[in-house]
Amino acid sequence: MLRHEFRPGRLVAGAAFVLVGVIYAGDAGGLWETPWFTVVPVVVAGLFLAAVTGLVTRAVRRRRGGEPGAPADADAGADIGAGAGTAGR
Repeated sequence: MLRHEFRPGRLVAGAAFVLVGVIYAGDAGGLWETPWFTVVPVVVAGLFLAAVTGLVTRAVRRRRGGEPGAPADADAGADIGAGAGTAGR
């Protein structure tokens, strides 16, 4: 059973930042020379891809039957709030 909801957009963004870390680590280790402005396109592209992935994921989940954790039908959460659970008083 999953302990949390899978969010592929966060995975893509995290992978982009790991790539930036690898680029800077290679530069610090002397494997190659990296200008400071090289990582800007990597970060921007990673965040853009993460946003697109998040939007696609949301669209697919809504089309397949709703967001995870949402009530199964519209009336399932109607009794939550003021007055809920006070009938036994």
